[in-house]
Amino acid sequence: MFQFILSLINRLHAKQVPATGIGLFRILYGLVTLQEVLFLIYFNHLIFDPIPFIDVEFPTIPFFLGLWALVAFFVAIGYRYRFSLLANYLFWIVFVNFTPMQRDFDGGFDMFMTGANFFLLFMPGDRAFAIDALRRKLGTPFRHYRSYPEPLVSSLTYYLPVLICLGFLYFDSAIHKLFAEHWRNGLGSWLPSTQPYYVSALDMSFLLNQEHLVKAFGYTIIVFQFTFLFFFNHRCLRPLYLFIGIGLHLGITLSLNIYPFGLGMLSFYTLLVPFSWWRRIGQIFIAREPLLTVFYDQLCPLCNRTVLFLNHFDIFRRIDFKSAQEHAGQYSALSALSQEELLKDLYALDRENRLYAGLDTYIQILIKMRYPSLLGFMLKLPGIYHLAARKYRQIADTRARVTCTEECAVSTPLPDRTFYHQVFEEYAGQKPKAFARKLAKILVAIVLLQLNSTLHYGILYRFKWNKSESPVLAAVIKGSNELISVSQLFLGIAPHALYLHDHFAGYDRIIGITYTDAQGREQWLPFVNEQGRLLAPNWGRVHSMWANIAVTPTVNETRLKKFIMKVTAFWGQKIGLPLDRTVFHLKMKKIDAPTEWVEDQLHKNLASPWFEIGTARWKSGVISIELPSNINEL
Repeated sequence: MFQFILSLINRLHAKQVPATGIGLFRILYGLVTLQEVLFLIYFNHLIFDPIPFIDVEFPTIPFFLGLWALVAFFVAIGYRYRFSLLANYLFWIVFVNFTPMQRDFDGGFDMFMTGANFFLLFMPGDRAFAIDALRRKLGTPFRHYRSYPEPLVSSLTYYLPVLICLGFLYFDSAIHKLFAEHWRNGLGSWLPSTQPYYVSALDMSFLLNQEHLVKAFGYTIIVFQFTFLFFFNHRCLRPLYLFIGIGLHLGITLSLNIYPFGLGMLSFYTLLVPFSWWRRIGQIFIAREPLLTVFYDQLCPLCNRTVLFLNHFDIFRRIDFKSAQEHAGQYSALSALSQEELLKDLYALDRENRLYAGLDTYIQILIKMRYPSLLGFMLKLPGIYHLAARKYRQIADTRARVTCTEECAVSTPLPDRTFYHQVFEEYAGQKPKAFARKLAKILVAIVLLQLNSTLHYGILYRFKWNKSESPVLAAVIKGSNELISVSQLFLGIAPHALYLHDHFAGYDRIIGITYTDAQGREQWLPFVNEQGRLLAPNWGRVHSMWANIAVTPTVNETRLKKFIMKVTAFWGQKIGLPLDRTVFHLKMKKIDAPTEWVEDQLHKNLASPWFEIGTARWKSGVISIELPSNINEL
């Protein structure tokens, strides 16, 4: 195995490919992280307070979540790449493992996001669509953007994250699925989609009621997950795995209320898009000829930096920037302008040979770039235009100019201090054999860590061999647990036994909460609605808290009361209820989670009637909950 991995590393590392997919992956990963942090900020009292809004144990949590949101934004835009990813990695580890998130509010994708962040540390995510790429160009402002070659990276940086973060995850998940009866019956995607707690606002029953279709989906998922690890990089099969994977996770995002998991997994598929496809996509969106030609003063440092800045964000290449000194004489429309006038303003010509100057040039640049065109039209509004024109005139008339020599073109650019550059380019270039062997050893170690987790939870746990009385086997199991703790903490290697039989077996009742308003009317708390669906924004990790911990096939009364307390305190405060004068009603309804296909099962579960099982009342910050002692028998 070691020699195979070694030869694979050498072959893939020698292949240089565009950085486009990795840049898009970084953006999507950063945005998924950012939305999750904003979710945590919104629900911070529910998640982190022992009693929401009443007993605030961690008052500095919003501050640190704000810092995390800023870091996630930096990751998305590619600013201070190494620092922002290191900080983001530490935030994931600390919040997931050392706060109530780990115990009660598992997001279902936290380990996956931690592992993805680890690999991003060693990926050249700052080479495309990144502010850092612009910062390096601004370090040599007199160098024209056309002189920079297309950013190329090792294909290893595409292959390894997909292999480990997707391939190993799918294979582990497929092993667990074989132990679930509804998955063996082809109903793995059907069953969660018929449960009120798990479905999104979209009614997918038109698909769920097609028995053969849903079974085909279910078996396709199992085959896909078992084979992905071995064939995803095969040239002919890659598009097939790409489209099936996108369809799978897009379906999860749209049909279930665990959208963060679906979006996080979808982001990885930018790494699976064939490189030739990126080039063809570019040919579709990138203009064959510029829509606007802009002439700038090449002896003005501010002008040169402005050109680099605008060109960086002109992703569809609709603007062509040319030196006024070198190219203005080639255009008859500029012949009436003296050299002094030409260098006084920023001039531009469109395809109809219309001439623009000053602020009007910037407005045309924004409009022609398309996606920031709204800003361009706003600048044309009376009042805004005159203020912007005055500011432009002030800057243009006071800008500095230099007499450029050969030294201009050899200014020192910002050094590349990313781990990718240090490991995959500098070290690999100096010691290629040592690089390949060390990386091969690291990959073997990761493979062994993943096998340890898969065998421990996928085999030993399933066959109840993890509680042996043999001292030797007990020691092995203990050591395996210790390894899992480390690999899960830092690499996100964890079992992916989601929505299996041990989750749905006996899941035949759900619980909702209503309250009596000031007019004596019974209203549903904005949490679980009258159908039994968890309402947005109570999705993701809040859904996990209620559907996977509070309400389970065998209800633990202590846990249920704890989360009734949290939910009523949080949403009571959010919607302005006077807690001490509000009576909350605890409702239960019967549902079914069959392992065989049943027509219209979703609507049957949604239409099932509610009956009251208890009440909850607050008084002076203390809740009193009345529940029947035989709640598991109702």
